[in-house]
Amino acid sequence: MPMLRFTEIITGEHEIYDTLTLSFDQRVKSRLKVMLDKGEAAGLFLPRASQLLDGTQIRAETGEVVEIRAATEPVSTAHVKDPLLMARACYHLGNRHLALQIGEGFLRYQHDHVLDDMLRGLGLSVISEQAPFQPEAGAYGSNSHAHEH
Repeated sequence: MPMLRFTEIITGEHEIYDTLTLSFDQRVKSRLKVMLDKGEAAGLFLPRASQLLDGTQIRAETGEVVEIRAATEPVSTAHVKDPLLMARACYHLGNRHLALQIGEGFLRYQHDHVLDDMLRGLGLSVISEQAPFQPEAGAYGSNSHAHEH
């Protein structure tokens, strides 16, 4: 059987052939050899600048649909209730141009002990953990599952 070639990001309800669990770094690559979760080799040949979010569906040239899963990976998570402290932390992390996930009462980024110490210095509580990482797409990106080109 030839290797499946996934070329399209789709929306809507579809029969799922398999799932594909990828780290954040893998989910921002448009060209990548992968192994589907059930063990089948495949390749991503997606439009440039595609970002695969958890739950995104992609379709192969032969019609199979795969759903993307965000892998758990080493991250740092800072829990914060104070909106001003949250804004200060986002400001300082944003100055470093790193991928940042912002949620209700927490910030998350790929683990970095230097940044952990910086946030602790600002008064935040930071933990290192294994968790799915789904950062903001950025001012020029889109967090939607469909990508128009």
